[in-house]
Amino acid sequence: MNAISPSIDIADELRTMLNDKKVRFLMASYVDMHGVSKTKMVPTSHLEQMLAGSEMFTGAALDGVPQQVNDNEVAAYPDPASAMVLPWDPSIAWLASDLRLDGAPFDACSRNILKRQTAEAAALGYRFNLGMEAEFYVLKSDGDDEPLSPRRLSKPCYDASSVLDNMGWLSEMVDAMNELGWDVYSFDQEDALGQFEIDFAYSDALTMSDRFVFLRMMANYLARRHGLFASFMPKPYANRTGSGAHFNMSLGDLASSRNLFADPADPRGCGLSALGYQFTAGVVRHLPAICAVVAPTVNSYKRLVKRGSMSGFTWAPIFACYGNNNRTNAVRIPLGGGRIELRSADAACNPYLGAAMVLAAGLEGIREGLDPGEPNRDNMYELGPDALAERGIRQLPRTLEEALDAFEADPLARAVMGDRMADSWLTNKRNEWLSYVAHVSDWETSRYLHFF
Repeated sequence: MNAISPSIDIADELRTMLNDKKVRFLMASYVDMHGVSKTKMVPTSHLEQMLAGSEMFTGAALDGVPQQVNDNEVAAYPDPASAMVLPWDPSIAWLASDLRLDGAPFDACSRNILKRQTAEAAALGYRFNLGMEAEFYVLKSDGDDEPLSPRRLSKPCYDASSVLDNMGWLSEMVDAMNELGWDVYSFDQEDALGQFEIDFAYSDALTMSDRFVFLRMMANYLARRHGLFASFMPKPYANRTGSGAHFNMSLGDLASSRNLFADPADPRGCGLSALGYQFTAGVVRHLPAICAVVAPTVNSYKRLVKRGSMSGFTWAPIFACYGNNNRTNAVRIPLGGGRIELRSADAACNPYLGAAMVLAAGLEGIREGLDPGEPNRDNMYELGPDALAERGIRQLPRTLEEALDAFEADPLARAVMGDRMADSWLTNKRNEWLSYVAHVSDWETSRYLHFF
């Protein structure tokens, strides 16, 4: 494919598919800094013009598409390989796009940022494989924001009746994902009433990021058919568990697709290769800055606590450490090895930017031959400050402000994002934090209104 427009063969192949499926309209889509899909609708008769960048956008109208009002517009160049016919409306197809400015790739485009990092990996002979666990709440949209299931369980996780109560929208969602070729292999009622997880096959990082953006949009449309809505807010309730989007990662060999993180003879007993440990060490080194991107909201840090108002530990990652199949580590090597899991990522993240940050950190670990030390097998929540300090383990940011400070201080962040997006990210997110700090909450009113 040409760097600016696709080949005639690819355009013809796409047109044939669209004609066969009787698609009438196309969405030339890209994301803002939050990972939310933005678009213009194009009649299918204008496919060739759209693929050549006919759809222009004023970046200054959006969050994190850093432009001034007097700048030239950015143009969306859709990727034909990303085309997805909307399962709930087959007259429309969605295509993920790269943004260009004045004929050149727009450096602050989220998809371009990830593609720069996957190109770095490819230059070393690697393909970055990524799976994302989709956790989200589905609740009634009649104003009470309650789960569909009438059952009230203290331990609802994996509850069979709760899944059956929600099979109307769940079966539509799973069927739609499989119709798109995503290969759903499991779904369940998660740890809180109204919370669900759908697991589907991993892919290369760019494809997975496209799919996760589409998934959030699709979940809401399908839920609304049933008088419900889907929420990807990381921590909607103080007394219910938060929604993560755990990154499950490995590197594959470009030539053979062999998993380069798998090693059944791993002397540390985790089934991870030396390359996998080097990648892990790079991720752990940069975890505080990575948090600002994979846990990107004020609300994200209500999830990342040791204990909440719930009984017991939260299982949330709060330390910059790794371990075996041990969920008290921020980076975990699941049973069987061959991949690593970043547990800090939540459902509100921009997957392109999160994947780019993690990949860059991992590649740094490989280039420098870093070693993360022995895997932590203890319950990390029970270790005191001295024990953590002895192992060189830092606590992860406890607020969005702390995460942004770490992001700003870490040269990797600007190297990955580029100056334009790094500055935009910091400006937007610091404003989000200041807006939150200035807000007078119900908790404050309850505690202080009649206090003195």
